[in-house]
Amino acid sequence: MTYTSFLIKYAEIAIKGKNRYVFEDALIKQMRYALKKVEGEFEVSKTQGRVHVECLSDYDYDEVTQALSRVFGITGICPVVHVKDEGFDRLAEDVIRYMEDEYRLKRTDGEQAGSSGEADDKEKLTFKVNCRRARKNYPMDSQEVNMAMGERILDAFSGVKVDVHAPEVLLTIEIRDESIYIYSRIIPGPGGMPVGTGGKAMLLLSGGIDSPVAGYMIAKRGVKLEAVYFHAPPYTSERAKQKVVDLAGLVARYAGPITLHVINFTDIQLEIYEKCPHDELTIIMRRYMMRIAEHIAGESQCLGLITGESLGQVASQTMQSLAATNEVCTMPVYRPLIGFDKNEIIKISEKIDTYETSILPFEDCCTIFVAKHPVTKPNVNIIRRSETKLTETIDELFRKAIETDEVIVVS
Repeated sequence: MTYTSFLIKYAEIAIKGKNRYVFEDALIKQMRYALKKVEGEFEVSKTQGRVHVECLSDYDYDEVTQALSRVFGITGICPVVHVKDEGFDRLAEDVIRYMEDEYRLKRTDGEQAGSSGEADDKEKLTFKVNCRRARKNYPMDSQEVNMAMGERILDAFSGVKVDVHAPEVLLTIEIRDESIYIYSRIIPGPGGMPVGTGGKAMLLLSGGIDSPVAGYMIAKRGVKLEAVYFHAPPYTSERAKQKVVDLAGLVARYAGPITLHVINFTDIQLEIYEKCPHDELTIIMRRYMMRIAEHIAGESQCLGLITGESLGQVASQTMQSLAATNEVCTMPVYRPLIGFDKNEIIKISEKIDTYETSILPFEDCCTIFVAKHPVTKPNVNIIRRSETKLTETIDELFRKAIETDEVIVVS
């Protein structure tokens, strides 16, 4: 079957009131961006409160639906067949042919679908007809179309029944000004809000499982992402860095292009390792990562920081530890995974295809200088006193770290 367009369904956008057009326009922008990578010519537009993708040339169905299924804001993608309005009898024939092709039904007269090959008899297929009339001067009202079309389908196929409450197939017929749309399948979209409608934030991206998932989840709420990765050569390899670039690319399939900042953190880590108590290493390192991330975020006009921390998962993610790292920030810190357990996070990482990359055995800087017995309930006053041992050198090291910023645009 050749689909001539796709009807795009959304949920939250529909309740935005007078600002609804802003979200619709952002959704259309993201859809156009996603379809740029697909071979073919497409026109994305909105008419009468609906968003459509018109297919103007040959295209690959799987590529189009896959690209659209990664656009935040879309809840459903409906492949549509257009037919001309040439009277109800002709429409009924078009609908019967659609049902025959789409669901491989066998007609009662023994005819088979021309494009489906040998048809399979569906013994218990249930359906409901749902007519929508954008053109109110059509000679039949919606209920009349529903009843008459349902009768024609029952006459055409022996193995179907009507179920108005929970049908297996909800056949929608939209009677519009210039043509009639027929569709019944809904391909799930990711939901959420269009990227760019929720401001911009800086993601602390590591090579682990959690932070890419955190970026995905915050982007799903409409937030545009930038990211910062702390590199520690020669203790971390170029393969570890490339792993993070690859993870940013996987998240960018949903979030759009991501500006990735790579910071050389080696000198700061060594200074902390030499001068601070080893049970406080992780907390103090995290505090300086947050300071640097906030500095870069401010220059990039971000409105907050994002981390992949989950409460209680490791020593640096207890309530006390999170409070100690938050203490150095003036920007809000968003932790979308805070209440998730590891299995829940892994499930999402598998869904967005980051898991296999995240588990590649290339260590990041967070795993190099790890204390055997890290403090789990740090006292902020004690942490501050330990940081005074860095006073003579830390400002210069901080400045040099910022200067190492390597900017990579990942799309």
